[in-house]
This record gives sequence, C-alpha cells and structure tokens, in this order.
Amino acid sequence: MRVLIIGSLSGELGVAARIAAARGATLSQAETIDAALHSLRTDARTDLIICDVAHNLGDLMKRLAAERFTTTVVAAGAEDDEDAAVDAIRAGAREYLPLPPDSDLIAAILSAVSAEQQGEFIARDPAMRAVLAQADQVAQSTASILITGESGTGKEVLAHYIHGRSRRSKGPFVALNCAAIPDTLLESELFGHEKGAFSGAVARRAGKFEAADRGTLLLDEIGEMDVRLQAKLLRTLQERTVDRLGGDRPVPVDVRILAATNADLGAAIADGRFREDLFFRLNVVALRIPPLRERPGDIAPLAHHFVAHYARLNEAGVKHLSSRAVERLIAHSWRGNVRELENIMHRAVLLSPGPMIDVEHIGLSGEAREPPGMNEAGEARSSGGTIGALVGRRVEDVEQALILETLNRCLGNRTHAATILGISIRALRNKLRDYAARGADVPAPHNGVAA
Repeated sequence: MRVLIIGSLSGELGVAARIAAARGATLSQAETIDAALHSLRTDARTDLIICDVAHNLGDLMKRLAAERFTTTVVAAGAEDDEDAAVDAIRAGAREYLPLPPDSDLIAAILSAVSAEQQGEFIARDPAMRAVLAQADQVAQSTASILITGESGTGKEVLAHYIHGRSRRSKGPFVALNCAAIPDTLLESELFGHEKGAFSGAVARRAGKFEAADRGTLLLDEIGEMDVRLQAKLLRTLQERTVDRLGGDRPVPVDVRILAATNADLGAAIADGRFREDLFFRLNVVALRIPPLRERPGDIAPLAHHFVAHYARLNEAGVKHLSSRAVERLIAHSWRGNVRELENIMHRAVLLSPGPMIDVEHIGLSGEAREPPGMNEAGEARSSGGTIGALVGRRVEDVEQALILETLNRCLGNRTHAATILGISIRALRNKLRDYAARGADVPAPHNGVAA
C-alpha cells in the first residue's frame, strides 16, 4: 500500500503517517497540492492520499479529476471540527480521519482501500470454480493472459485475483480501461509524455506501463484500442521498453500484461480492427468467465454479499434477503451479469424500509429468461398498449426516452446500460453528451464495488 501524505509531518498528521507505516504502508510526503501532483505524475502508483484539511480539498479533487487520477482521498483534521469533516466529504474525500489519530481507524481505512482495489471474487458455482482453478495454475507464470466474458462478469476482479497469487503480488496492479479514454489521450496514458510534448502537457508524466513496473498491467476493453496504438503496444511488449511522447530515449519496463475484452477479437481481426500478431502476443493463456446465467450457484452468494456491502455503506443496518427474493433472483436471466445484480441489490437496500428485503423491493417482474419484449422465437411481441403509446412520437425521442430510462434503472452505470441496450459504451456516451447539450436530465455516473 503506497500512501501519499499532503501536509506537514511535524504534528498529529505525522503521528498518523507513522501509524500507517507501522501497518505496512509505504509513505511519501508533499507539503503542497502542487508538489503532490508532481509526485503523482512522476510515480502514479499511489494507492491512497491523506490530505490535511488545511489545504483546499475541492481544488485537489478538481485537479486530480482533470489529470485523470483516480486515487482514493482521505481528509485529516481536528476531531471536533464537524464543519471541516462535512466540507471534506462534500468536496469528494472518501473518508474523514479525526486527529489525534486512532490506530484502529487508520488500519480500517488501509484495509478498506486494499479490499476495494483487490475486489472479492465470490465463486460457489462449479463453472466459476473451474475458471479459478485455471487461474491458480497460471497465476505464478510470466505468461500474458487474455480474459474474455460478457460485460459485467468480473473480468477486472479476476485480474486482481491472478495478480494477488502471482510472483508480482508485492508490486503494483494498474488497470486501464481502453474504451473509457479518448484515442487522442490513450497513447499518453499508456506510455507517458514529456513536458511540452503536446498542448496541455505542462509537466512530464509517467504512463501506465511505468506505473506498473515490476507489477501487473491490465488492459481492459483491449478490443476498443485504435489499430495505430496496437502497433506501438506490440512493439512495447516485444522490446520491454516504452517511448514517452516527446521523449528522446526508450524507458525499460518490467510488466506482466493481462488483457480483457467482451468483444469477439476473431471478428475484429477479420474486419481489420485488431492486429492478429498482437492477439497472439496477448492470448498465451485464455480464460473465459461464464455469464451469470451459466453459473446460477453464484447468484445467491453474490446477492447476499452486495446486500451486506450496501447496507454497511449506506448505514442502513443489517439487511437480509427473503427466500422468495432469492428464488426470484435465481430465476432472472441477468443480461447485465454481476454488475446488474449489484445495482439491483443496491436499489433494494435503499427501498426496503425494514431489515427484510422481499420480492417487491427487488423490482424484477417474474422470470426473465428471455430478453424483455421478445417471445420464445426471439421475435418482438406485439403489445397493443405499449406499442400503441409510441405511435406519433419521433424515433429519436423514443430512443432518448429508452436510453435515459435504462440508465436510471441501472443507477447511472454506463457500462451496464450499454450492455442492456446492445450498443457500445462509446456510442452511449456520445448520445448522452448530445442529450445533455439539449438540456435533458442525464443521470450521473455510479461507481460501485468491482465486478
């Protein structure tokens, strides 16, 4: 665990830092936000930032977001300063650490951040247990692994599982979603850049390859990467060096590559959208995660896990699923996989007034073994009431209403909504940007536990 302290170590914040170090954290320190950002650009392997509330938390969060740093931030300040605590949480801090520090609370914060990063792979079904057995066999090798599966099945969590059982487990685990970053920025994110390499490059920044040195780099949604960048990635994998944008010398890196995709790379190769030589380089070992509908034995354990997680997160007390609710969950088809189950359980925790979560709190209408609106032959059902209500409306308006309602039901989760709608995440983001520009109320993104 790498922890960056922002503030002076001469007082109680220094005591907190020493407690964190005693709990196994590796510390670095910056006196100012500017110095902290410089540290992050130079070495992006920081897992947690603890920032003195004497600094401008709002400014820190804005600048982290502007430079696409997703490091967890905890604010630290006087125990009796309730206003500072409220302001820090509103600014985006994950937690408020009262000073003087409590060693057990610091241990809990470190443990929570570590657990959040590693994820928890719950596998009770034989189909999933078989995948984990394969992962155990290859975890300690140096081979690249291609993880495939539908969106929401838990590809990144499996990648964490492999890293945690590898010889590199003491090194960093760095994940990059290739579909979430525009092509114009993805090259810089991967390989880094020098100051002045392009407009906006105000300082040298290490890329994800350098951040993952002596550890593991997960390239998520690798099928979305531009072909031009695929060529540079292949060269990096072959030569074990990276060329920063604007740099004049290669930088050696020692990184194990895991790649993940929900796309058909074979079809992408045939269409010229993915390089065959890169596919062979990545696909030394292939692991396929089955969709949730093919591992029904995992549904109930995962549901109980998410209920406990979100009840604790929302301070909702102890919550339980009724037997009827579990039966309904097992009967559902789960087109959005684990991510859909997570969102449904989050909503159920919020909607259930008492300790018991029953069928009415889940919001699933009976069995759903087939896609909504389809009959057994896979043809659209003709529902006079539903279809008739759409007559007279423009196709664009119906599409917008469908997309926004799906997003609302997914609690703002873009990836889950795109899966249900059958469109790419990029296409969804483009549509949402257009809707927002027209004044539509677009749900904010939601980030839950990894799945």
